[in-house]
Amino acid sequence: MVDEVTKKTLSNIPLLKTKAGPRDKDLWPTRLKEEYQSLIKYVQNNKDADNDWFRLESNKDGTRWFGKCWYIHELLKYEFAIEFDIPVTYPTTAPEIAIPELDGKTAKMYRGGKICLTDHFKPLWGRNVPKFGIAHAMALGLGPWLAVEIPDMIMRGVIAHKDKGTES
Repeated sequence: MVDEVTKKTLSNIPLLKTKAGPRDKDLWPTRLKEEYQSLIKYVQNNKDADNDWFRLESNKDGTRWFGKCWYIHELLKYEFAIEFDIPVTYPTTAPEIAIPELDGKTAKMYRGGKICLTDHFKPLWGRNVPKFGIAHAMALGLGPWLAVEIPDMIMRGVIAHKDKGTES
């Protein structure tokens, strides 16, 4: 079910060990440290492979995340703000990544700009609790979603490059 490129990407993202969410006051700092280490490694791997495509940061307690992601299409960079909250049932429940400015522009999105990950990503996440974290959500959730949806929205004229139109 998973192609070789995805397997290689996954094998280079450190797995997490601590099963804790924001409500677990004693273990959450340990989990959060693992999350940061995994994200740092994933971002570094992407940079080394000339595949840098997002920036993330969190609030002080690591429960709210925000940043930018971008997709290069026909040598043009399309950049979007992303955001998500860590669910109270994390890591059992995956975060719901949102791109608010694209809300309503594709059927593969829920209210508030939350990207649809139900069919492909969420079952995979469920089988890998607590080993998967935010880096895995980016690699297996947002990345593939962008690769499919952004070119489609560009071709349908739903989004345009900022230098060519009023959106994006």
